[in-house]
Formats: sequence, C-alpha cells, structure tokens
Amino acid sequence: MSEVEEFKVVEDLRPGLRGINIKVKCKSMNEEREVVSRKTGETLRVTEALVGDETGSILLTLWNDDIDKMIIDHIYQIENGYTSIFRSSLRLNIGKYGTIEEIEGDSPTEVNIDNNLSDKVFEQQPRYHQRYDSGGRSGYGRRPYKGGRGDYSGRSYRKRY
Repeated sequence: MSEVEEFKVVEDLRPGLRGINIKVKCKSMNEEREVVSRKTGETLRVTEALVGDETGSILLTLWNDDIDKMIIDHIYQIENGYTSIFRSSLRLNIGKYGTIEEIEGDSPTEVNIDNNLSDKVFEQQPRYHQRYDSGGRSGYGRRPYKGGRGDYSGRSYRKRY
C-alpha cells in the first residue's frame, strides 16, 4: 500500500505550513553569504533562490550543501518543507527534516514572477508568548502577585514557635 503524495502549488502557500511537498523551478539565486550560528558558533553558508511554478513564486532559503544542488532553470521537488516569515516576508524552507532533489520533466515550465508571495508584507507573530497576564504591574513573564513573603501588610516574617 503506497501513499500518494499530494503536491501543493505556490499560490496555496501561506505562513505556518508544515509538511509541504512541492515541485518548483529555480528562476534566480542571490549571492551566497556566511553567517555564524548562534547555537554552535560554526560558520554556515546561506542564500536565497527565487523558485516557483505557473501559479506564483517564493524565496527559498538554502543552507550549506543545498546551495550547491540548486541550478538556475532546473526543476526540483521539495518534500517535507515548511513556510516561515523572515523580515516580514514569506519564505519556503527545506529545514532539517526536508529534502530537495532535482527531477526530470517539464513541469513546471514557467515561473510566475508577477505573483511573488515573498513581496507581500506579512505581520510576524511574536516568538515568545507571555505566560501570565501582566495586570499592568508585573514584568514580562513574571507570575502575578499572590501575596506571601512579599506581602507587606505588617505581619512578621519570622516563624513563630
């Protein structure tokens, strides 16, 4: 029993999608740059490629070895990709668990650059959510005041024996 993969088209992409399977054609690539990882301190290569199909186009973020796989005017199949917002712009990402491979075929034949989803401005959601209601008094992420040792109501804080 084999599972039939469902492929999305670019115009159906929106922020926060996961598990995206899509076939795209590479239209252009930006210059490669180096960044230093905040977690490991290692130097990583990163670039963006404008990819798409007949319905639209989007910027695809490429890291390290995936950069070398991408050639302009070639067709690729991305499996288990995801979308995110970076600098108020929608991006397609391959990520740790996704794959990209060049495929033979003539679909998609054209890239609709007039419907570039990365040109549309999206409002980025905050990464961290406040766990407690501030009530206007406590700081970000602090628990609301519930009395106890910080309650200056004239009571003594010494244990009474």
